[in-house]
Amino acid sequence: MARRRRGAQSSLGTEGARRASGGPSEPAQDDRGRFSARRKTEAVLRLLRGEDLDTLSRELGVTAATLSRWREQFLASAQAGFKSRPSEDRADEVKSLRAKLGELIMDNEVLREGLRLRGAETPFVPGRRKP
Repeated sequence: MARRRRGAQSSLGTEGARRASGGPSEPAQDDRGRFSARRKTEAVLRLLRGEDLDTLSRELGVTAATLSRWREQFLASAQAGFKSRPSEDRADEVKSLRAKLGELIMDNEVLREGLRLRGAETPFVPGRRKP
């Protein structure tokens, strides 16, 4: 009988073992050890339906802190989706920038008027030279 080398994996791997044992055929994580967005969403929904955090943590093989972080991210995203005006932040920024622009335009007008009263030419204005 041939002996298998230490650390060698069977052709079935963990996926085949799951099928043979009657467990779910889809692995909980991909090969890099990261959960997909869909799997995270399913885990968070299970938490929100009342499943125990520690039990779910052990079942999925992630820490309770990770599950809690996913839940907080999920709820924050949901809250952002319910905003009546999703561009509120941008509107505030535009308003602030328009006010600043208005101040700068007024400052320029005051400076140009001061130069005109002194009889000086406006500096650095291309195409506006006096003959």
